[in-house]
Order: sequence, then structure tokens, then C-alpha cells
Amino acid sequence: MPLLALPAVFAGLGVAVFHEYLELTGKLECPAGLFGIGSAPQQSAAAFLILAAALLIPFIRPGNGVKPWQVAIAAVLGVLMALGTIKSAPPMPAAPTKPYDQPLEICRQPYQPA
Repeated sequence: MPLLALPAVFAGLGVAVFHEYLELTGKLECPAGLFGIGSAPQQSAAAFLILAAALLIPFIRPGNGVKPWQVAIAAVLGVLMALGTIKSAPPMPAAPTKPYDQPLEICRQPYQPA
């Protein structure tokens, strides 16, 4: 049943959007996604948006037996899970004091020359 998967999808979407926010504000630099299309957080957010849309489509049909409040509760649970995940993450390490030696393979704090 798609209703059971909604909280997990909304949680994943929330975390992906948070990572994209960190990237847009310059707190993270992230590698390019698959095939060089967008960054990894952008692709993650897009994938979760597609999953959310695919799971929500069955609820649009009349007579599906699911009440709108059930979908709303699933969405709220997902948002709460995303917030819990974000809040429980360890703090980001200090900004690097010298340029990185390795190429950009994971999201990391960008080097800011003084």
C-alpha cells in the first residue's frame, strides 16, 4: 500500500532538500551527479520528488478508500522523521584551512581562502 511508504519518501525528500539548501548557501560543495546532470543532492531531491508523485497518484482517484487526513498524517510523520534526522546529525567539521588534496568525490565544506 502506497500510504505506508509515504512517510519514508517524505523523510528522504526533506533530507535531500536540506542538503540542496546547504549546497545553495555555500556550506557544502558536492560532486556532479550521474552523467554530470546536476549535483548529487539535486538528483536525490528529483528522485524523491518522482517517488512522492508516483505514490500520491493513486490517492487522486475517487473511491480509493484512503482519506485525505491519512495522507496528511503520513506526510507529517515523514517531515518529523526528516527533522529528527537533520537535528541528530553530528555538527559539521571546521572549515578547511588549506585547499583539499583529493578531488571532489563527496559533499564537503568548501575551502574559503582568507
